[in-house]
Amino acid sequence: MSPSSTVGCGSSSCACADLAQPAVASINGIALHEPDEVLDAQTLRERAYTELLIQEAVKQGLLPLYRGLVALQPDEAQRQVIETMLDQAVTSPDPTEEECRRHYEAQKNRLIVGQALHVRHILFAVTPGVNVHALSQRAETALLELSRKDVPAGRFAQLAAELSNCPSGAQGGDLGWVTPEACAPELANELFFQSDSRWGMGVHPRLVHTRFGLHIIEVLGRKKGQLPEFEQVRDQIASRLALQSRSTALRQYMQLLVGQAKVEGIELEGADSPLVQ
Repeated sequence: MSPSSTVGCGSSSCACADLAQPAVASINGIALHEPDEVLDAQTLRERAYTELLIQEAVKQGLLPLYRGLVALQPDEAQRQVIETMLDQAVTSPDPTEEECRRHYEAQKNRLIVGQALHVRHILFAVTPGVNVHALSQRAETALLELSRKDVPAGRFAQLAAELSNCPSGAQGGDLGWVTPEACAPELANELFFQSDSRWGMGVHPRLVHTRFGLHIIEVLGRKKGQLPEFEQVRDQIASRLALQSRSTALRQYMQLLVGQAKVEGIELEGADSPLVQ
């Protein structure tokens, strides 16, 4: 990718060198925003990928040549043209019966229906400016205390009221019955989907890290749920695998467009040649 224009004095020894940034991000010379327009990273990436698709549609003669210097967002008719182009260009094979069965065997924990846990927790929230090392030490110390066999019966609720950054601390940290769908993905993965997730009742042997912070978890009750037979979930698995395959093919297609384009002012993953799924 080509270097982009920057702001600052130009000296690497000056403090302003750390502030240097692209004046305008562009795809093949078409600016993705006005010079004074500030976009968050996600919006900028979305504009970049949209512009790549528009330019590809123009190259294929599906859309008229745009002679402006700043990218425009496509209207509904243009979006339909792009969708049709993608449907024709991005293809992926349907999953085979064998692939579906392999997925079933490998993902049994995630296919169980009706499972739930009655849990309580103590949340050590990671907030801006917090000393994460010190926070982790406090959480580990509390976990070690609660993991001892001689811990008093009411100690978990007491520590939850004293330490937890979650409103549930007022109820001793009690979250009630939770399902994999009703809790944070990281928590669901740890408590329901790991190979040792069904370890039993009581205090979870390690801290659970989520986007909210560090959790001490205690399981108070368990509903095991039931694993459906393969035939009952075969169509569901096939749809999931087809969606994953389509997503992979689309990502590779976009990487190829990035690799063929002159991209300035934004980092996009590109490839110089077609990729094999």
